[in-house]
Amino acid sequence: MDLAAGPEMVEFREQVRLFLRAQLPADWDGVGALSAAEHADFAPRWREALRLAGYLAPTWPVEYGGGGLGLLEQAALQEEFVRHGVPVLPVPTDTYAFVLIGPTLLHWGTEEQKRYFLPRMVTGEHRWVQGYSEPGAGSDLFNLSTRGELVDGLWVVNGQKVWQTNGDLANWIFALVRTEPDQERGRGISMLLLPIDQPGVEVRPIRTMTGDSEFCEVFFTDARTDAANIIGPRGAGARTALTLLGYERGSASGSLYMSYRIELDRLIDLVKERGRDHDPVIRQRLAWCHCKVEMLKFLGLSNLSGALSGEPPGPESSIIKLYESEYHAELTDLAMDILGMDGLTREGAPGIANLGPDPLGSPNSSAAWINQYMTSRAAMIYGGSSQIQRSTLGERVLGLPRDPRPTSGASS
Repeated sequence: MDLAAGPEMVEFREQVRLFLRAQLPADWDGVGALSAAEHADFAPRWREALRLAGYLAPTWPVEYGGGGLGLLEQAALQEEFVRHGVPVLPVPTDTYAFVLIGPTLLHWGTEEQKRYFLPRMVTGEHRWVQGYSEPGAGSDLFNLSTRGELVDGLWVVNGQKVWQTNGDLANWIFALVRTEPDQERGRGISMLLLPIDQPGVEVRPIRTMTGDSEFCEVFFTDARTDAANIIGPRGAGARTALTLLGYERGSASGSLYMSYRIELDRLIDLVKERGRDHDPVIRQRLAWCHCKVEMLKFLGLSNLSGALSGEPPGPESSIIKLYESEYHAELTDLAMDILGMDGLTREGAPGIANLGPDPLGSPNSSAAWINQYMTSRAAMIYGGSSQIQRSTLGERVLGLPRDPRPTSGASS
């Protein structure tokens, strides 16, 4: 599949490029070249420009604040944005609105829920975070213990969530909660939407080894939300959650390849700067990275092809999550080997990405590559560890026997 094929797609890409030329300064080098202060000023202005153009939620229906475009146009739009060094989703919490809970609401939500929540995601009035993992239920998600009880038309929620990326920037959370205490594991879970800025919700940032605090933990003590703020049938949160995970792992068909291609080109520049471009071992490892990035391109196209055929996201999306996280760990290993002893100290400007590769214009500094090296390790855990992805693929795609599960009441 060629995302540039056909006169209609050529015309659409030209429209996007005209939009970019009108919005960006003539000396634009990419968002990665901005200082922290410049990026803080740029992000909200860029977000508003996308909203007005219908590019913030391009495939959502117009009546919900979207652009009414098709999936092929969305993929081309993402590719052009990444190629020109501008974010597809400008604000950190946008990922959770437009990649996760928004598509899940379009799939599972009632008409009233769609008309209330989706436009508020587009305007930015509602800023979202994900509430899945718990201290005792990370990869084993369906072992969670946060509970919700229906009392006088309200869900009353008690428990704890952990590893909420950008949770301190959000004012709403979509959380998996055990609402049927007499049911075991996934059969007793529901997905609830709760406002965070209320009594009974406490958000605590977690400082990571990069020195940042992009993760949080969230505590619920008799937190409340309306009885109508449940997504999908009561007790069917496992199905709802798997739908959301499919969207999460298969959302970036247009930008996935381009993001990693730009990062690899930057690494090649680093190799040349360090005089290692004639080292046969380094050249072999770069060739391996090139092959892997090209394979990411075709994985993304395969995912897009399925979506265009009307296929819902399924367990096959675990292939992308597994593949890109393990590739990125290998690539950042190579970057640290190239830096050598310089990789022990952070020098120069840092990159701006907390998750995934740094965008166009990012510095080739030790500070930027050290952060990427550290966060790439976390990527093999968050969103489902590599071991869990392999189990999912083995059991649900290849049809292999299930791994033994602990019996009820067994110690962990």
